[in-house]
Amino acid sequence: MASALDRLTPARVTHRAMVESDVGAISDLENLSYMFPWGAGIFRDCLRVGYTCRIVESPDGLGGYGIMSMGAGEAHILNICVRADLRGQNVGRRLMTWLLDEARRAGQSWVFLEVRPSNRPALLLYESLGFAQVGLRRGYYQAVGGREDAIVYRLDLDAWAAARERAANGVRPAR
Repeated sequence: MASALDRLTPARVTHRAMVESDVGAISDLENLSYMFPWGAGIFRDCLRVGYTCRIVESPDGLGGYGIMSMGAGEAHILNICVRADLRGQNVGRRLMTWLLDEARRAGQSWVFLEVRPSNRPALLLYESLGFAQVGLRRGYYQAVGGREDAIVYRLDLDAWAAARERAANGVRPAR
């Protein structure tokens, strides 16, 4: 049975593990998406050290990617990107859900990430998933004309899973 999320997401979008031969296409998407992109070597290093690296595939090619490190009971979302024409179609939500499910299966308790305060769509996505702000890193990101802060978000994976279970059973949160 399809979930509500699956009905809102293009059915032809799938995910799989990233492999070395994906790095060229990933670098191209990274360069199109970010003013200060990661280089191909960073993606290769993430694969080499065994980070969780996922690819979103659509019928017309690479639709996005996500990279997450894990250890000591914590996961850290390092990079997530969705191709421009797929944004606003719940592809980013689906990618995040795959990553969060993987962290939970691996026994992690918390997930952390940093996000630019200027990235309003990402802020809304993360907050809708249950992430809460726990800090601020001053001057974390390179930006035009200087540096931009990063908001540090944290998610309790047990609370997230319980909220998903309640939603799947039609239980609405109390207000």
